[in-house]
This record gives sequence, C-alpha cells and structure tokens, in this order.
Amino acid sequence: MMSGNYTTIDNQNVSGSVPAVSDSPGQVSVKFNDTSLQTFPPSGAQGKISAAAGPPRDADDTFSKPASGSPESPSSGGWFKMFTVAAYRPYFDVDTSDVLERIKDSLLPFNGSFNEKTANNPDLYGPFWICTTLIFVAASIGTFVTYLAHKLQHKEWNYDINLVTWSAGVFYGYVLIVPLCLYVILKYFSAPSTLVQLFCLYGYSLFVFIPAMCLSVIPVELFRWVITGVAGIMSAMFVALNLRNHIVSAGERWFLIVVGIFLLQLALSFVLKLYLFNVSV
Repeated sequence: MMSGNYTTIDNQNVSGSVPAVSDSPGQVSVKFNDTSLQTFPPSGAQGKISAAAGPPRDADDTFSKPASGSPESPSSGGWFKMFTVAAYRPYFDVDTSDVLERIKDSLLPFNGSFNEKTANNPDLYGPFWICTTLIFVAASIGTFVTYLAHKLQHKEWNYDINLVTWSAGVFYGYVLIVPLCLYVILKYFSAPSTLVQLFCLYGYSLFVFIPAMCLSVIPVELFRWVITGVAGIMSAMFVALNLRNHIVSAGERWFLIVVGIFLLQLALSFVLKLYLFNVSV
C-alpha cells in the first residue's frame, strides 16, 4: 500500500535478497535471513568464488617464481653450482669461538683429533684468513728484517715488492695444490677423506708460522733457525697425526704417505726461512 511518497512492505515471507512479487498487486513482501546479517564473511556463501585468497587462474606469476640463476632455483645444480656463492656459503658459516678452538688445536699437534672435531663442519673461513694474514705478515716482517740489517750496517735499502707476490703465491698455492694432490692420492688408495676437510686441515696448520715470523725479527741467525725448525715440526706433526688414521686404510704404503706429508710440510718452513729471512747485505 502507498502512504504519501513511501511504500510499505507487508507480509515478509520471501527469503533471500531477491524480492518476490506477492499475489496482491502493488504489495511486495521481503524476508531476510537474520543469522547471516551479523556474520562476515558469510559462512555458506554459495555462488561466490571459492578460495578467494589465491590468485586467479590466469594470473602471471613470473615474479613469484625464483629466477633460473638464483640459488633457490631447483634447476640450478650440477657442476654449475660450484661457481655460485651459495655453494661455498656453508663453509664460511662458523663462529669466532669455532675458529679460535681450531687454532688452539693446531698449536697442540699431539692430540690428533682435529679431523674428528671438524668432520661435520669443515670451514674455509679460517684457512682463508690465515693465509691472507701470513701473506702480509711475511711481506712486512721480511721487509723489516732486511731494512734493519741495512740500517745497522749504514747501507742503502730499497723496498722489494716481490715479497708480497711471492708470499701470496707460496701460501695460496700451497694450501690449494698440496691438499688437491693429496686428495687424488687418497682416492687412489680408497682412503676416506674429503677435499674441503683437507683444505681446512692444511689451512689451520699454517697458523703456527704467524708467531714464528714475528719472532724472526730478532737479528740472531741461530735463533731464527730454531724458531723456523720448531714451527715446521709443529705444523708437520699436526698434519701427519691428523691424517694418519685416515691413511692407515691405504694399506702397507700408509707410512710412506705420512712421511711424505711430514717432510713436505717441514720443507715449507725452510723455504720461508731461506727466502724471507736470509738477509744478504
């Protein structure tokens, strides 16, 4: 019925949101579901798009997928993985306490338990910075020793830049080439060892040369030879004793391999002495 400009709705018997025409002309009855008015979103929404939180089926998800060259890409693997930063990230994931503990073990070569402690988590962080420190220490100490010898005899002194390049070649080359060759030999004899673990072992074995080079500043030739010999023996025993248990499985030749490792490490110390601290004025 009409009352002025307003329309009244009588007899609300229609459910849903679509009005239904009643039998009486001019009157429309509408009925709403009370239980659904206070609830959002509706619990039983029918006829709507389900799984509204997901993207449309035809959406472009190019940017939501990892790039083909990214570390998260499932297709990145094989030999190409070794040229990515992610491949070496686990070997630099160590704490300062871990590095200090391994340095302490390298200064106590008679324990022979370094490989067992680092079997689950060998690192390249310590070996890299030990070699880098050795390069600058060897170059600076060697330069200072020659400078001091020239000044004591009142002679002209010239800086030798070759000390830096020679030190870098010796330390980086030794830590890379010797473990790689040893890894091939151990694989030939079916001895259990990993390449990263050998890099870790040889890298930490060079730490003892850092204090030895600092002590070599003392201008006493006999003292320098003693320091070089002690450092070389400690480093050689550290490597040999830690590899002995792995090389025993190589058969009867294991003793020759251990002796060769010992002598090669000892020869490094004498090379450092003859080149860096053999001062000729």
